[in-house]
Amino acid sequence: MASTPRDTTTFTDALNAQKMKPVQWAIAATCMLVLVCDGIDLQLLGTVAPAVMESFAVSRTVFGIAMMAALIGFGLGGWGGGWLGDKLGRRWTLALSAVVFSLATVGASTSHGTEILSLGPLSAPLAVWEMAGWRLLGGLGFGAAYANALSMAGEWLPDRWRPIVVSTLAVGTPIGGTIVGWIGPDLVESRGWDGTFVVFGIATLIVLIPILLVLRDSPSFLLVRGKTEAAQQNARMVLDEDVTLLPDTHHTDTAEGPQIGVLHRSNLRLNVGIGIAFAAATLVAYGILSWGTTFLTAQDFTLDQAGNAVALAGISSMVGSVMVGEVMRRLGSKLVMAMLSAILVVWMLAIGYVMEGLPDVLDDGTRTMVTWLVGLSGFAFSASIAGFYVMMTAGYPSSCRSAGIGFGIFMSRIGAVSATGFGGWLLDLGAGSTWPFFGALAAASVLVAAAAFVVDRHVPPLKR
Repeated sequence: MASTPRDTTTFTDALNAQKMKPVQWAIAATCMLVLVCDGIDLQLLGTVAPAVMESFAVSRTVFGIAMMAALIGFGLGGWGGGWLGDKLGRRWTLALSAVVFSLATVGASTSHGTEILSLGPLSAPLAVWEMAGWRLLGGLGFGAAYANALSMAGEWLPDRWRPIVVSTLAVGTPIGGTIVGWIGPDLVESRGWDGTFVVFGIATLIVLIPILLVLRDSPSFLLVRGKTEAAQQNARMVLDEDVTLLPDTHHTDTAEGPQIGVLHRSNLRLNVGIGIAFAAATLVAYGILSWGTTFLTAQDFTLDQAGNAVALAGISSMVGSVMVGEVMRRLGSKLVMAMLSAILVVWMLAIGYVMEGLPDVLDDGTRTMVTWLVGLSGFAFSASIAGFYVMMTAGYPSSCRSAGIGFGIFMSRIGAVSATGFGGWLLDLGAGSTWPFFGALAAASVLVAAAAFVVDRHVPPLKR
């Protein structure tokens, strides 16, 4: 016979009052697995690009059409998929997202059209446009999966664990890219680039099994959707006692009730602050990651040496993403984001200053110094990006959390596309000087402070 509820509380307060359960860790681990698979498919094309360009017989400029498609799709998928997650539920939206990005990866293997589509400056072989179409579709799945995985995990965590777990989840996509970097080249040799797409696409589709077996929509989300019975049932998976659940109170509860959308006026400062800061931080990140090898090889670095600096930036990015959650948990998000903005400004100016003073021929010591200076910048810009995810997970209410994170992802793609599209122009503008490039990155770093001073909802410092 079912026990009679003995108390009333919100789901978050109930989680805060007890220890983490294995099922909560399983939910977080499944969300991490989704993001790793997301990263595998997202970054696959970049790894196998040389083989694909050779097969298509196109230049890097023409192939950029296909490379940019996933970024655009990621932004659109983040916002659209986030909205769908708030309407349909995180679990089913995650399942749909996994199917979309996995099958789109398999579909990309069929891109082999040879005729030329004459579209002025965008003229390219049909194969490039086919690849771009599949990557755009896959990008929709990538973005939707990201927004809903973070929302799902965050809603099953107590306040004391949410910052560090969410920031750690942010490294799932880079881990997926690392796996592709290790395995992809060997698969291309044995199966060709198209066979590699098929292998990874089918492999990542398997993530659908743990999504359906392990994940459930959180009681917090179900309550704001009016599904009280389902909320009580799911809560029994993790709560020590059978309690009557109340909807989570939140900063944005208004006269209209908790059912508000991401563009509600109460979210204005959060939307503006995160939107500006997220776009600025990803502009810095993609400026370094996309153009690092270009500005380094122009200064007596070999391609391998320049690649090592960019690879180091990727590694330091993962470290920064994991650490920022713990630091933010202890110090609060306002102070941490202000500090990261200042660090990024100084770092970009420092790289620009050092690059301007380099001699024509570098000694090993100077080359090592520049490698570490560029490589460790990833720590700061990725810590900022992971910090935004922590702030959005805490700041948006359950009724629009996925869409809120999706909005942030959409704004981040604006920064990414801007850096990818205009970085080369800024480097050319300097006519040998990198100051226009690093000056723009420093200016963007100042805007990261919007996350500290414009946003009106912050993760509070840990209470002892």
